[in-house]
Amino acid sequence: MPKAYWINTFRSITDEEKLAAYIELAGPAMRAAGGTFLARGLPAYAFESGIVERTTLIEFDSVDAAVAAYHSPAYQEALRALGDGAERDLRIIEAVPAA
Repeated sequence: MPKAYWINTFRSITDEEKLAAYIELAGPAMRAAGGTFLARGLPAYAFESGIVERTTLIEFDSVDAAVAAYHSPAYQEALRALGDGAERDLRIIEAVPAA
């Protein structure tokens, strides 16, 4: 089964305190669900229609594991802490099978 990648971009952040509360809860929730943080922060560069916005890339063992992490009680608590503090775009994609 191919790995999966959780890509989370923050289109806008309107409340830094809510974001900090989210980060405090979301990191442990992702790691407890088997996620490995591969990258986090602002892009070094953005090309074409790219926007410099906070981005997180997390690896999971499978799409099912990533989706389960999203629906986990711990991550849902993090989302409640974030509330309306940010507008985000979250995608889960399956890795390309090894050749």
